Amino acid sequence: MELVSVAAVAENGVIGADGELPWPSIPADKRQYRERIRNDPVILGRKTFESMLDDLPGSAQIVLSRSRDSFDVETAHHAEDVADAVQIVASLGADTAYVIGGGVIYELFQPHVDRMALSRVHGEYDGDSHYPEWDEADWELESATEYDRFTLEEWVRIDGGGDEEATDTDADGDN
Repeated sequence: MELVSVAAVAENGVIGADGELPWPSIPADKRQYRERIRNDPVILGRKTFESMLDDLPGSAQIVLSRSRDSFDVETAHHAEDVADAVQIVASLGADTAYVIGGGVIYELFQPHVDRMALSRVHGEYDGDSHYPEWDEADWELESATEYDRFTLEEWVRIDGGGDEEATDTDADGDN
């Protein structure tokens, strides 16, 4: 199974401010994001899940949370940690799962993801949530596509994938 981290990231690493995007809406980015994740499971934190209840992404939602065991959404599954989330995705028979945030979830999954699809939003923004730092030496930039107000970068892990054991990672997945 392939794990892909998908995020919109400002030049200074900011991904959110008070649970919202800190920049004005970018329709082209929203379209490519929704198209990418629509037919596959997504992994996200509870707060991110709750912020998307009116328009849930993906074919299934694996929600990391220590504070909740179930959700009133047929396609939502509770996971306690990274290993649990990966196991749920596998049980769904999916070949790909997308990690879509928030900040704590990106941090938990960064050692395990095989690919990253990063919308590099032009400019710096104030915010309280950041995409985790990562070593570019471990990754290859597969493509970069310029759009108005952002550049879509597709990164692939050089060693062939995030193959670290996903067993001992505790989730504070409320983001």
